[in-house]
Amino acid sequence: MKLTRAGEYGIRGMLYLAMQPQDRVTLLSEISNTQNIPESYLSKIFQILTRAGLVRSHRGFKGGYTLGLPSEDITIKDIIEGIEGPIALNRCAIEDSTCSEDAGCQIQDVWKDAQNAMIGVLEGTTLADLVEKSLLRKS
Repeated sequence: MKLTRAGEYGIRGMLYLAMQPQDRVTLLSEISNTQNIPESYLSKIFQILTRAGLVRSHRGFKGGYTLGLPSEDITIKDIIEGIEGPIALNRCAIEDSTCSEDAGCQIQDVWKDAQNAMIGVLEGTTLADLVEKSLLRKS
């Protein structure tokens, strides 16, 4: 599995939102400019994240975006899967996978263990954790 640019941009954009005051509606152009992400691409990513319930879109004159949930309730796994779909290192690590080597495959358990370890890290890291790390680096 390779994280796509959309996944990376989604994480960066949501981290920026998480660093704003909780009730502040943030313009897409501000996120785009400060994070150096093309605005049209970020708009598409945020549409996906809005459908996933991770971002809330606010229309109108003072429109923009806020987080859809508290930052401590949004994991990096949530964001990646919201944009990219289920995480899998290899097709044999997907539960519903059919593999011609399934019965005699010596590496299938390795793929599953590696995937579970990666998912554990992504599930164990929230936006709030990243905000805290970012603030510690600045001080």
